[in-house]
Amino acid sequence: MKHTSRKWSLRVIVIGYLALLVGLPVGYLFIKAFSHGLGAFWSEVTKPNAVAALKLSAEVALIAVPVNTVIGIGAALLLAKKKFFGSRALTLAFDIPVAVSPIIIGVALILAYSRIGWFGAWLSKNGITILFSPVGIVMATMAVSLPYVLRSVLPVLIEVGKDQEQAARTLGAGAFRTFWQITLPAIRWGVLYGVTLTIARTLGEFGAVLVVSGDITGKTQTLPIYIFAVWDQSYDTIGAFAGALVLASISIVALIILSSLRARERKLHVDLA
Repeated sequence: MKHTSRKWSLRVIVIGYLALLVGLPVGYLFIKAFSHGLGAFWSEVTKPNAVAALKLSAEVALIAVPVNTVIGIGAALLLAKKKFFGSRALTLAFDIPVAVSPIIIGVALILAYSRIGWFGAWLSKNGITILFSPVGIVMATMAVSLPYVLRSVLPVLIEVGKDQEQAARTLGAGAFRTFWQITLPAIRWGVLYGVTLTIARTLGEFGAVLVVSGDITGKTQTLPIYIFAVWDQSYDTIGAFAGALVLASISIVALIILSSLRARERKLHVDLA
């Protein structure tokens, strides 16, 4: 009886904590976004500047997510195989975006690529623009979302081990075929989870992007920066809530799809068993 009581108490505490930090704010977001009706919501999210911001966020995600996925899987394979000189430094490098504020990452990019930075003079001389352009936004976004695929895939690789890969090689499979038919299926849920987190972080990144983008309306405003601008500069609360709802909905839908796919596979395994 005491064990059951403690279990229910713990559930109530956890659910209450999540409701306070996540449920109530998200619920309030939905209420405020539609407080003036569906027509007002649609009018806000289809404004030219809002559409341009959403489009830029999508373009940045289409570049940053695949690149960080490939790099994350490659680094995970490298770190899971064996220890080598510099492996700790490589692990630390991937953890830096989690350990430091995104603002610091943005400032570091400014110091490196501005006209007074390390590479700025050469870039300017050759007509290459990094800062206050989509290129800088992509770089900042890739930097802050770098660790998620690696951190999702590496534990899975370590748990799976090397036996199946070694057996495949013994049977004559090449490196590419071994990865495609043995390794990738084994780590697919780690990859999908890492990709989902990367998408959410990419679409929602604010601090680093704000520093390097220049906040140029219609050109270098991603959706989070657009939300901040209409809230702080135009006092357009409905526009801010509508944009925030779109941003939150994309991340929520991605998580729901991932959860549904995983539940479907578990059911398939149960049926086969």
